[in-house]
Amino acid sequence: MPYKSKMEKANIISIAKSTLEIEISELEKLKNRLDEDFVKAVEIIHSAQGKLIVVGIGKSAHVGNKIVATLNSTGTPSQFLHASEAIHGDLGVIQKQDVVLCISQSGNSPEIVNLVPYLKDYSSALIGMTGNKNSKLAESSDIILNTHVDMEACPNKLAPTSSTTLQMALGDALAISLMEINDFRANDFAKFHPGGSLGKNLISKVNDFLSSQKPQVTENDSIKDVIISISSSRHGITVVTNENEIIGVITDGDLRRMLMKGDDISKVQAKDIMSAQPKTIERTALAKDAMKILKENNIGQLVVTENGKYFGIIDLHKLLDEGIN
Repeated sequence: MPYKSKMEKANIISIAKSTLEIEISELEKLKNRLDEDFVKAVEIIHSAQGKLIVVGIGKSAHVGNKIVATLNSTGTPSQFLHASEAIHGDLGVIQKQDVVLCISQSGNSPEIVNLVPYLKDYSSALIGMTGNKNSKLAESSDIILNTHVDMEACPNKLAPTSSTTLQMALGDALAISLMEINDFRANDFAKFHPGGSLGKNLISKVNDFLSSQKPQVTENDSIKDVIISISSSRHGITVVTNENEIIGVITDGDLRRMLMKGDDISKVQAKDIMSAQPKTIERTALAKDAMKILKENNIGQLVVTENGKYFGIIDLHKLLDEGIN
């Protein structure tokens, strides 16, 4: 049912703010207690000959999956292993050169307690991320990442809220620290995101989005030739060349302006109505640079060159469709 009173809406905002205040407070405490154990965890993961295996169950499993996704996308090879699956055959994914990060707020859940001896034996190092430094997980871990919280944001103090926020944030801190140590930069990031808008903007070249059409006339071609050339492509433009040297462009707008003058057009040639010195870009340039030129000059198409010679056309709408911005 919809809320009827302003007081009820105000209460909702108050609850939301209180939740965030509690979690922010717990994050501040986490920040202030970061110590040598965190440094050691980063160093062990960085120097590992194998991958990082992240283990969790329940809400910690969801957090673990997110941490793995972030690590993989920022240059640290990682794999998630669900604790309940691990004790039923999936322990085989752990190799002796791997490092294990086990996430459990209590550190004493039955699945984790049963699993910890195997995690320790099968890996090169066991890092425990737990809020209980006296737990079985903490006792068996080579390094402890302390995610203790004084207060969950849940009013019943039952649902993992502040604790999972700390786990997630600490996972991000690990990923970014490793990213910096590995000197992992934007171009590296793009290699792991080739299909998304981010990756395309970082690495895609003009040549990747070239039109299949290459409208072209010579400077002495008739107005009829110009109209046919423009009409034969979907871009509303043709390029005026002299032995593949670009000397101008003619757009459908140029044609309209010419016709509005009402003059005799029977003897008009391409060179009479072209716009000289058009904007161009090399085919090996980044697609995002082409988009920048198009936006800055408020034009819909850009002439593409190869070593200064006419090579093709790139269209604004094609770039937009592909997520280039």
